[in-house]
Amino acid sequence: MNNKTPPVRKTGMARLWELAAVKKGLVVSSCALAVASTVVSFTPFVAIYFIIRALCLPPAAEGVDTALITRLGWLAAGGAVAAVLLNFAALMCSHIAAFTTQYKLKLDFLRHIAAMPLGFHSAHSTGKLRKVVDENIEKLESFTAHQIPDLAGSFALPVVTLILLLAFDWRLGLASLVPVILAFLIQISVMGTEKSKAFMKKYQDALEDMNNAAVEYVRGISVVKAFNQTVFSFRKFKDTITNYGAFVSGYTISFGKAYVVFMTLINHVYLFLAPVIILLSGRVADYGSFALSALFYLIFSMSIPTAFLKIMYVSQIGQQVAEGIGRMDKVLDASPLPETNNPKTANGYLVSFENITFRYNGKNDSAALSNVSFTAKQGEVTALVGPSGGGKSTLAHLLPRFYDIDEGAVKIGGVDIRDMTQDYLMSLVSFVFQDVFLFKQSIADNIAVGKKGASRAEIIAAACAAQANEFIEKLPQGYDTVFGSEGVHLSGGEMQRVVIARAILKDAPILALDEATAFADPENESKIQAALSRLMKNKTVIIIAHRLSTVRGADKIVMMDKGVKIEEGTHDALVNAGGRYRAMWEHYTGALDWTLGAETPREARAV
Repeated sequence: MNNKTPPVRKTGMARLWELAAVKKGLVVSSCALAVASTVVSFTPFVAIYFIIRALCLPPAAEGVDTALITRLGWLAAGGAVAAVLLNFAALMCSHIAAFTTQYKLKLDFLRHIAAMPLGFHSAHSTGKLRKVVDENIEKLESFTAHQIPDLAGSFALPVVTLILLLAFDWRLGLASLVPVILAFLIQISVMGTEKSKAFMKKYQDALEDMNNAAVEYVRGISVVKAFNQTVFSFRKFKDTITNYGAFVSGYTISFGKAYVVFMTLINHVYLFLAPVIILLSGRVADYGSFALSALFYLIFSMSIPTAFLKIMYVSQIGQQVAEGIGRMDKVLDASPLPETNNPKTANGYLVSFENITFRYNGKNDSAALSNVSFTAKQGEVTALVGPSGGGKSTLAHLLPRFYDIDEGAVKIGGVDIRDMTQDYLMSLVSFVFQDVFLFKQSIADNIAVGKKGASRAEIIAAACAAQANEFIEKLPQGYDTVFGSEGVHLSGGEMQRVVIARAILKDAPILALDEATAFADPENESKIQAALSRLMKNKTVIIIAHRLSTVRGADKIVMMDKGVKIEEGTHDALVNAGGRYRAMWEHYTGALDWTLGAETPREARAV
């Protein structure tokens, strides 16, 4: 067997950079352009400083140098324009890299979950998987497109700021740096702790729970409306929203004091500058130059918050994205069922379950099936019956290897299904379940799922065999009508026949039916049964039955209860045996005579 070991992945910001570097050249170019934009953005400040100096301290003999001031003015304007253009170019590069990365990640993720067995999807809710695709990967796109150039510029900003602060008057520069350093230390103490990292995990957990509850609520909206309930009556959804709000509010309040101190320091650098200016003003030899430097530092100090607020914002977003990508990696690290290195093909289509024992959650879980054995022959119908929870659907799900068994073997044509490739195995089996699913695509496309590259004639032929052609042609655009589009609705029986057409088109030699007529009205049921008769011809058929009338004529009936095979045989043989099947048959036939308001003989005797 080929059981791949999950790769050892980087985590945190290192993983974000690794993913963003799918288009390394574009990302590096974006960072370089962002740094250049940041450096150039300081040009107006320097130019304005020298303009003020030229105006206030002109040479005594020459007066104000108008030409110099004009050149400096153009330099300031040109620097501002160049900074904008460089930033635009940086964003262009980062956006192209982001869109490419997003496309590749989503494609890889969807391919991966498509390859995972049913057991994986049972353990991972639709809402959580959707959140990974719709939010976590989307956030990486935003991070690559916006935060990466911002991050490069944000780290360049303090460096350039430090150079400028020390270039004109190192004493005033150091005074300006004191609140910056204090604010930076506070930021590290708040954002870089294990508490902050733990919050990001809990934050993502809360978002996933709320998202999953929302999906569940929307799916059950018909029930909510039918019973005239409000959103607040849907307790799970309401509780997840309440818990999320309380958690986020509590966390925010806990960091309130530190945030206030940080914002006070970073936005009031002049409070540290002013005392130093006053202290030095009486001790300088060139008061005019000192006054200009003081004015420059007071003006320049107003731009300092921008650098550190950007760093704080990008760091916070980076933590959120890194946590989300970690959840994506956790899904990607889940391994599909192992594939054989020496694949075999079936010698016929006899299906045999040999001493099957299966647990959903490993050895610590109770057995869903215990030592179950039976065969289903080609050209015959084998029915699985029994009470709910007996293991009927579990057996059907083991046939296409949606799960791997703990003990025993499932064989097709004498070959263990674990010795077949997944693609080959799936080509042997078709399913028609009680709960049907149609894609929001045309009816023709929904049928064509059964056979890649099917022609229009093949699709129509399958629909005719499934007794579906008549109602399909009455739809607004016939076979090109998009299911779920405005005003287009199909009944349960009609949807069932579309799914049967899909199975007919696939024409797999083994067929599993899970009460395919359960939701059909009498008229539709007769049409579905006719379609199923066409579908089952010469195939190995396994039927999961709840209504015993549908399997009375089956070649073999297997009675299941609590994961154990109780009885096996034909209908007549099992009834004559007087066991569990006979008791269930008598209950079933007795229920057929029940009418609303009628009193059963047993109830009459009780009275």
